[in-house]
Parts: sequence; C-alpha cells; structure tokens
Amino acid sequence: MNAELIFKYFEKLEEEQKRQLKELEALYQDWNMKINVVSRKDIDELYLRHVLHSLGIAKIQSFNEGSEILDVGTGGGFPGIPLAILFPETQFTLVDAIGKKIKVVQEVIDGLQLENVRAIHSRVEDLDGQYDFIVSRAVAAMPTFVHWTKGKIKKNSTHERRNGILYLKGGDLSEELKEYATAQTFDLKEHFTEDFFETKKVVYLSQKFKG
Repeated sequence: MNAELIFKYFEKLEEEQKRQLKELEALYQDWNMKINVVSRKDIDELYLRHVLHSLGIAKIQSFNEGSEILDVGTGGGFPGIPLAILFPETQFTLVDAIGKKIKVVQEVIDGLQLENVRAIHSRVEDLDGQYDFIVSRAVAAMPTFVHWTKGKIKKNSTHERRNGILYLKGGDLSEELKEYATAQTFDLKEHFTEDFFETKKVVYLSQKFKG
C-alpha cells in the first residue's frame, strides 16, 4: 500500500501535502533501519496501520487555523505528523519520554520540511502550556491518560466541539470509559472500509472545568 490509500479518503489535498505524504514511507523505512520505532510488520503497511489510522481523528474533528494540538506519547510521530500534514495552519507539539523516538520524529519533521510541528523529549506531566486538543494513540488506559494530561487543555474553545481529548483506541472500551459519562465513541469503520478498522475507534472526551 502507498499514499494513494490516503488520497482515496482525503481528496482535497494540495500538491505539497501529497508530496509530504508520499515521502513518509521512504523516510520511515530509512530511519527504522537505524532506530526501530515501527514494527517490521507495520512498516510494510505504514499507510494503513499508521498514517490512515492517525487521520481517523480528522474524520471526527478538523482543526482551526492557529489552534494548538498536543500529541502525547507520539512514538514514531503518530498521530501528530499525518495530522500536521493535513492541517498545515495548525500548530502541533509532539511529546514522548523516549529520546530515540523523538530523534526519529525530528528527522522526519526536518525531512518533510514541516514548519508547524515541534518535537519534545519529555514526560507530558513535565510539559508547560495548554492546548485546544490533546491527541494520542492508545498509550494508556483513559483514566491514566486523563491524569497525565490534567491542566493541559485550554478553557476557551474556538471549535464547535469543546476542547478535549481525541484518543485512538480499539476493542471493547465499556469498562475503561465507565466513569466518563460524557465520552463519545466514533467507529472508524464508518469512514474507512479496510478490515483493519473494524474495531478501531476515536474516543472524544471533553474537558470539564469548574465555575
């Protein structure tokens, strides 16, 4: 599979965005041989398992110009880098506690000449600043993730949907989400036809504020 898979679902891309998406594979294959951040199996299906999966968030929520998004536990740069390509006027901060992963992320950012992304080697708890949305891909159970990101979401929303967390998860989430009555779950199989997405979901959890 190649970048054409992405173009099938996202038809209104600029030529620069198409170029960046096409270049992702070679960049990841090159860097993955030096520092293994994507499993050997997944690197052959990069566009399905990583790029398109990341962009599932964009089927649920688009990001306004000038808004700020935090990708927690970005690993090799997912979902942050594909989303940053799709929303070039939005600012993305990608954070991971593992330095070698952030090194690869920075090399990919530089290789693609992405000017709206910064990569930071840090635990999210130690990070300053607040963001419109926090995105991530199954780095922890939701209660743990909410604890990690406490105080990191801006109070004032500029999107129709209230600021909050957009979390890529799979499988049965009823137990994990039982304490979050307002959580909304979106099935990615409603947007993508590939079997990979049969159990994949985006969980949206709006940030609650007192007063």
